[in-house]
Amino acid sequence: MDSLTQIVLGAAVGEAVAGRNLGNKALLWGAIAGTIPDLDVLANPLLDMVGQLSFHRSVTHSFFFAIITSPIFGWVLWRLYKNEHATFRDWTLLFFLGFTTHAILDSFTTWGTQLFWPFTNYGVAFYNIFVIDPLYTVPFLICVIAVMFYDRRNPKRRRWNNAGLIISSLYILFSFGAQAYAKSAFQNSLEEQGIEYDSQIVKATPLNTLLWSATAEAEDGFYTGFYSLLDKDQNIRYSFEPRQEHLLEEFRGHSKMERLLEITKGYHAVETAGEGIHIKDLRFGQFDGWQEGKGQYVFVYHVWREDDGSLHFEEINNRPKIDVDYLKAYLHRITGIK
Repeated sequence: MDSLTQIVLGAAVGEAVAGRNLGNKALLWGAIAGTIPDLDVLANPLLDMVGQLSFHRSVTHSFFFAIITSPIFGWVLWRLYKNEHATFRDWTLLFFLGFTTHAILDSFTTWGTQLFWPFTNYGVAFYNIFVIDPLYTVPFLICVIAVMFYDRRNPKRRRWNNAGLIISSLYILFSFGAQAYAKSAFQNSLEEQGIEYDSQIVKATPLNTLLWSATAEAEDGFYTGFYSLLDKDQNIRYSFEPRQEHLLEEFRGHSKMERLLEITKGYHAVETAGEGIHIKDLRFGQFDGWQEGKGQYVFVYHVWREDDGSLHFEEINNRPKIDVDYLKAYLHRITGIK
């Protein structure tokens, strides 16, 4: 999730663990704990494109990291605030829950979080919420801000914090239910259209959990469609993306290429480029794919071979132009207007 959301979640967790003993210091250090895992981006200047994709949401987002480092952070803060009532256990729990809730929340999004690093680098992803969703963050933020204005001994402080945690958790539960309903609609639609597929990813689209996108993996390629819970019918139009796996043959065997393909979990399509190839990561789909005749993939990787035979990797930015007309059209599609 985005940084603001992780700060809010971390602050609420810190308050739940030690708010009665630390007051607003619990909010502060909870917010810091909720931020620390994303500091893995500081390593980006030292890594190439594949290294950045592989390292993000790995070490610092793992349960292993939380178990090993939480007592260290806990001891440092326990010593720093030795005159406070919070114990070493309180501080350790604050950081442990701050780290693990951050990682678990990230696993609900599309990219994938390596929760079980170093035992596996598989990115756990449930696809049930977009990385930025104001319906999750804003009510949560309001509750956490309200907490700050009450004395730590005032029971209203805990009530506001609990309200934020409960509302946000209920929204996550709703997103799972909405995803299951959308998945059923996609399955019925694919069957009715006679489309045979092996697996599919059903993911939330930006900023909401009403409009969903499905990418179904078939033998020769992928079918992508969009469905809103507010659509009046389940007549879903699918676009087809040919796999063209044969274009990868001359690039296979290289460790970075194999890792890049592993990151996509097999949901990739290939096309020729002016030099080399383009690999489209289909897990994220197309921000504007819901518009007929449009749809650039969000993550596309350009791969080509240098004169010395080495492979070069570069990410292509295909983010759409966001303006008032785009947002109006997008809102219409979310509300079921095709």
